[in-house]
Amino acid sequence: MSDKTVIGIDIGTTAIKAVLVTGAGTQLGHYVESYPTARPAPGIVEQEPDDWIRVAIQALAGFERDFDLGGLQAIGICSQANTHVFIDRNATPLAPAIVWQDLRCADIAAELDGQVGAESRIAWWGAPLPIDASHCLSRMEWMRRNRPDIWGRSRAVILPKDYCIARLTGEVAADAIASIGLVDGQLNYIKALLDLVPDAVQRLPPLRDFTHVVGRVLPGFPCAGTPVIVGTMDAWSGMFGVDVGKVGSAMYLSGTSDVLGIVSPKRVPTPGVAAFPTYQEITLHAAPIQSGGASLAWLSRLLGRSIDELCVLAAAMSGQERIPLFIPHLDGERAPLWDPFARGIFLGLDSSMGPAHLVRSVMEGVAYSAQWALETLERSADSSPSILNCGGGGFASDVWNQIRADVLGRTLRCVRSADAAATGAAAMALAGIGAAGSIADAASRIVQFEREFRPDPARRGYHEVRMALLKDSYAATQDISRRHVTSVL
Repeated sequence: MSDKTVIGIDIGTTAIKAVLVTGAGTQLGHYVESYPTARPAPGIVEQEPDDWIRVAIQALAGFERDFDLGGLQAIGICSQANTHVFIDRNATPLAPAIVWQDLRCADIAAELDGQVGAESRIAWWGAPLPIDASHCLSRMEWMRRNRPDIWGRSRAVILPKDYCIARLTGEVAADAIASIGLVDGQLNYIKALLDLVPDAVQRLPPLRDFTHVVGRVLPGFPCAGTPVIVGTMDAWSGMFGVDVGKVGSAMYLSGTSDVLGIVSPKRVPTPGVAAFPTYQEITLHAAPIQSGGASLAWLSRLLGRSIDELCVLAAAMSGQERIPLFIPHLDGERAPLWDPFARGIFLGLDSSMGPAHLVRSVMEGVAYSAQWALETLERSADSSPSILNCGGGGFASDVWNQIRADVLGRTLRCVRSADAAATGAAAMALAGIGAAGSIADAASRIVQFEREFRPDPARRGYHEVRMALLKDSYAATQDISRRHVTSVL
């Protein structure tokens, strides 16, 4: 094989996904390998950074073994956002990485958030973005107070992609979009914000463009000598991976968490969603949901059945059965509520119900959370898309996809590749080597759609009633959940 190629890698919450793509956009190979997540105590969620680089190296070695990589031009990497690893001057992790689902910093986040006024939020971020438990500054202050030994030895606090790049190339860098909450509309660090945590600014890496070549793979690693680009967070990479970037286009990504987004140059300050700084004329309004595919994975573990088996159970139901209402706040909720103390609920269980009822309930509950997020996004973006481009492993189930289309009242277009974020990382690599005029141009070559799901108007009334019940149930139990969680932690 003499074609020029690139590799895209997504360091996700549960696994690494990688794709090998030609300059013309043909996918030649893919790789998937999982790694563990530790939950040693309530609210604590951690991963070992060395698991990320170990699996990333396995992916590169697999491609090197199975394909002629003589034409390999670049490697693009994206990753889960708001997962932070504290490294020393040798890029050695000083502690397990704090995963984005981790809630240990909730109280500290509230303290920091209370020090930022409404005017500053709008001036910095263009939206009333909160400082929550997953914010980098919250993690820094937690480490400074609780592990001063680690804080004192920390050279940088970085994301999974940046850690893997540091290990592969020896260079430490970050990008501004994945640093949302730390940067302003001009893509620069916000000094006044960083001053809330003493010496925080000294522990942030230099910011580079998505397509900047940060270095080359060091000798001794697979694909040695290959340029590596900085990349960005999984949501933006996934956006490119489902061919979204034009004004008015919208996405729905589903993995461990779900992310919905709308591209619009308008900015209507709206609590609950993130309006990213404009990059390459793209202004993305995004709403991340804490527990998307993770909700079905949780039920799979609970029932001792595979996710495929659960989907078969759901497909066998007519949709006319009475099922419980599921509130999918298993680990708190992000958009649009930003409530770390929210917890999951099954409402309306009775003795006639079995596993299939629970599966259908979970699928609907996640879709209702997506609808709540989309409603808020539409206000922020002043746009109401009729089609959502969809990608990620959470869209493998046709029955779940139809439920989502019915709840959202929108047509869902699903991409052929389940590795949307890895595809986007490959598009960034193509743009980085000049094989495409922009990341969006590169993505349009690679992305192919294969399935479409249209909403059933007959289901609209049913879901509107259930959606209202979910909102009322959350409001009624919000204080109870907070009291319960704080009494346990």
